[in-house]
Amino acid sequence: MTIMDAQTIIAKRIARELRSGMLVNLGIGIPTLVANYVPSDIQVFFQSENGLIGTGRPPEEGMAHPTLTDAGGRPVTALPGASTFDSALSFGLIRGGHVDLTVLGGLQVDQGGLLANWMIPDKMVPGMGGAMDLVTGAKRVVVAMQHTAKGKPKILKECSLPLTSVRPIDLVVTEMAVIAFPDGRATLTETAPGVSVADVVKATDAELIVPRRVPEMVL
Repeated sequence: MTIMDAQTIIAKRIARELRSGMLVNLGIGIPTLVANYVPSDIQVFFQSENGLIGTGRPPEEGMAHPTLTDAGGRPVTALPGASTFDSALSFGLIRGGHVDLTVLGGLQVDQGGLLANWMIPDKMVPGMGGAMDLVTGAKRVVVAMQHTAKGKPKILKECSLPLTSVRPIDLVVTEMAVIAFPDGRATLTETAPGVSVADVVKATDAELIVPRRVPEMVL
């Protein structure tokens, strides 16, 4: 499976978590791809934490506007009725609990659902950005990440990197599986097409609760 294949599987599966009327924040990386797979029968409002609600698809070549960007600084379009505002209001929405769903990238998730998605400054990622606020303030938190990195599990018994928040996430979606955290216990709820339960368990360091029947992802 290529990196692009993995990203597409993750983004398509997370798009199925969207419901009409939701205010949704998409983080940097794989999360931004979720907007490409919104079901045609629903309407959601995407928020860019730098101050835009109503983000659309990337603009055609030559039509980018320097002030319209997603969380990663890449150009986006503004849909009819979009609203722009400053960062203070943007984070007021996040901290005030008005974001229905946030989708974030992750470096590690532990078996209790705690997320680590930043590293020490001057290393791979300079800082947590708005992730601390989003994990704490959003009504529902979904993590989009690949299941392993360089062959090593990213879903662990305990995170070795700094935690983003003490609040557990709700769901992690990888190219191999969907894992939820009811009662603070990592529980396998779906496997990706062509991936067995044994494959997921082998690629996971955390202790997984495996129900008797685990359905396959619908993409």
